[in-house]
Parts: sequence; structure tokens; C-alpha cells
Amino acid sequence: MQVSTATENREAAEKLARSVVEARLAAGAQIVGPVVSVFWHLGEFGTGEEWQLLFKTRADRYPELEAHLLEHHPWKNPEIVAAPIVAGADAYLDWVRKTTEPEPSA
Repeated sequence: MQVSTATENREAAEKLARSVVEARLAAGAQIVGPVVSVFWHLGEFGTGEEWQLLFKTRADRYPELEAHLLEHHPWKNPEIVAAPIVAGADAYLDWVRKTTEPEPSA
């Protein structure tokens, strides 16, 4: 699956991406930005620049990935959404599966 979130700057995006991939909660992360967001927040209409993060992971790793993002994200209520990957190159999807295997317990 692909999981996305966003941060307010590149440094925060890189820090969050690094922590997720190092924990093997995602095989990789892409950072796109800046992007312009248009939104309602706390009853106010607004716009702003954000840096989008796209993570590739397995569905069974999603709960741990979501928990990690909620714990380490700089925002109190970040966007965290997931979409299934319905098709892809076999070798790539195999890499995602293998790379996101949990570390064996000691």
C-alpha cells in the first residue's frame, strides 16, 4: 500500500521519512515539495506550502506505521491516509514485502 502524509518543511519531511524507513515500516519514502495545500483548519479557510511524503509498505505493517507517524509527526493531527496498490511490477512489490519484514526479536 501507499501511505501519505505532509509536513511544513523539507527538514521535517526528511527526518520523518528517515525514521520510518530505518524502522522498516516502509520500504522507501518519496518526498515531494513544496506543494500548495488549500484547506479548512479550525474553522478558518487557508492555504500553505507543505512537503508531501509517500511511503510504500505492506498492509499488515500499516498499524505500526500509523502509530509511528502519530508519535513522531510534528503536527498534532496530521493527515495520514493509505491507498492499496492494486498492481505493480512483481520484482518491485517483492522488494517492498522483503524490505518491510520486521526485525527478528533478539
